[in-house]
Amino acid sequence: MSRQVFDYDPPDRFVAGTVGEPGQRTFFLQARAGTRLTSVALEKTQVSVLAERVDELLDEVLRRSGGQAPVPALTPTVAEDTAALDTPIEEEFRVGTMSLAWDGETSRVVIEAFSEGATPELEDTDDEDDEEPVGLLADDEPAASGMVLRVRLTGAQARAFAKRALAVVAAGRPPCPFCEGPLDPQGHICPRANGYRR
Repeated sequence: MSRQVFDYDPPDRFVAGTVGEPGQRTFFLQARAGTRLTSVALEKTQVSVLAERVDELLDEVLRRSGGQAPVPALTPTVAEDTAALDTPIEEEFRVGTMSLAWDGETSRVVIEAFSEGATPELEDTDDEDDEEPVGLLADDEPAASGMVLRVRLTGAQARAFAKRALAVVAAGRPPCPFCEGPLDPQGHICPRANGYRR
C-alpha cells in the first residue's frame, strides 16, 4: 500500500488549535486550501517543539542570508490568525514523527507530519561528510506507507503558525509553583508538598 499524502502547496490556512477544556484538550494541526480541509491530532509537546523549531529555522535562514531571505523577523500583523479551528474537525490520523526543512529554491518552509508507524525512512548516502541524512523515500515507492500531511509555507505564514502555536500551548493549565506540574481548577496532589493538595 503506497503512502497517502495530504499536500498543501501552499495552504490558505495552516494552524495549531485545540478542542476541549484545559486538562482535557486535544491538539490538532489543521490545513485548508479552498474547501479541502485536513486535521491531524498530536501531543501538546509536539506542537510546542514544532513551533520552537520553526522559529529557530527561520532565524537561521535570516542569519545565513544576511537578512536577504523573504522571512520576516517578527510575525506580520496581517498574517496573524486567532480564529477557531475550521469545522468539521475530523481527525485523519495521529501524528507520530515530523520533519521540518527550508526549501531554498522556493523560499518555503516544508513541514511534514507522518502518521504513527509511518516514520520517514532515509536513503543511505555514500558521502560520509554529510552532516544531515538526505533523501526521503518518494511517496510512490512501495516501501513508503502510512499517511503524511505536507505543507509548504512562506516565511510570514511560518512565523504566524509558530506564534499562534506557542500561544495555544501556553493557554493551558497554569503550572504549580512548587512542582511545575499542571494545576487543575480543583487543585492537584503536589509531590513537592509531601502529597498535600495545592
